[in-house]
Amino acid sequence: MEQKKKKTLLVVSLIVLLLIADQAVKLCVKTHMTIGEAIPVFGKWFYIHFIENQGAAYGMELGGEYGKLILSLFRIAAVVAIGWYIRRLIRREAPTGVIVGVSLVLAGALGNIFDSAFYGLFFSESTFTEVAHFVPWGTGYASFLHGSVVDMLYFPLIEIDRMPDWMPIWGGEPFIFFGPTFNIADSYVTCGMLYLILFQYKFFK
Repeated sequence: MEQKKKKTLLVVSLIVLLLIADQAVKLCVKTHMTIGEAIPVFGKWFYIHFIENQGAAYGMELGGEYGKLILSLFRIAAVVAIGWYIRRLIRREAPTGVIVGVSLVLAGALGNIFDSAFYGLFFSESTFTEVAHFVPWGTGYASFLHGSVVDMLYFPLIEIDRMPDWMPIWGGEPFIFFGPTFNIADSYVTCGMLYLILFQYKFFK
């Protein structure tokens, strides 16, 4: 029983710390940068580039108002399911590494849910010319679950002005690797999944 309590405390502490880090960066970007603004951090390979998206990780989205609502509800259902699964892992006395990996995924999902659920309620709209600011609760730019997710990490590691015409898909087009702009919560999900696949696959067998 004592071991289970320790693992539960570990999970809660880890998720809280990860959420604080994610939200601190997002709030700083949201209140200090305009949409599209980019700050170079490491040459041409890493920028803090502020954009917002209406959808899932790495800028993917579902169209329309109902698409946004469906995605938000799906996120909430996923968080509930992952939380239940972590509780089950703790009860089964699963390895700490497995529990930490799944907790990373949960923290990432929670971080982006917070944006879409609440940012629209207490922030003014971010634009290409105006920085967002706090407004009275419920008077922001969107309703509950319809807010935008803040993204800011951009790593254009390889930029090619024009791909060869014979190339499928990208032939004759400019190409950037890695093109998507994402946030810290997205990286939690990615790192958690990769860690589980690469180092904890035996447990899931």
